[in-house]
Amino acid sequence: VTVKKSKNILFVISKPDVHKSVNSDTYVVFGEAKIEDLSAQAQASAAEQFTQPSTLPLGADSVAQPAVEEVEEEGDADESGIEPKDIELVMSQVSCSRSKAVAALRANNNDIVEAIMQLSSS
Repeated sequence: VTVKKSKNILFVISKPDVHKSVNSDTYVVFGEAKIEDLSAQAQASAAEQFTQPSTLPLGADSVAQPAVEEVEEEGDADESGIEPKDIELVMSQVSCSRSKAVAALRANNNDIVEAIMQLSSS
């Protein structure tokens, strides 16, 4: 059962017990109601699309970029003192190489948020 409170807010009861009054067109609904805010869902989906890496169009820029990354990845970065899960998190959020993620974490005292901000702004 779905009850619309306003334009963007819904009350959803997934397993309702519904009883109709004998004398009128009144219904009594029992069950666990969950609030769904449609505007918040739209914002969340827009934010999710924003955080997903975008594909680059084919052209000179996309050809030149992998060569630059290969040069930077040649040296093995010293990962001692940095959690592997932190490195992988930074890599997935910024779509960067492992060595860039390690360097950013080192530069920001293993602060994941600051490392992501640094890599995403450059």
